[in-house]
Amino acid sequence: MAKAAPASAGKQAYEARRAAKAGMNVDKWMAEKDRRAKAERDAELLAQKKAVPAKPGLLRRLLDKAHRPI
Repeated sequence: MAKAAPASAGKQAYEARRAAKAGMNVDKWMAEKDRRAKAERDAELLAQKKAVPAKPGLLRRLLDKAHRPI
């Protein structure tokens, strides 16, 4: 994974406040934030994989065929 560009002073101050509020140092906070973002991306990819409809099974295909008009 490529390193992100250095954050601006305002962004660094914001992250420092968030880390202090969570009771962590900034480095630990950023590592935790990256870990959560990766977990969210992985969960989203998994959900997309599950969203792909699977081919109907043998029984379902036979029932569909039986219900079609002649």
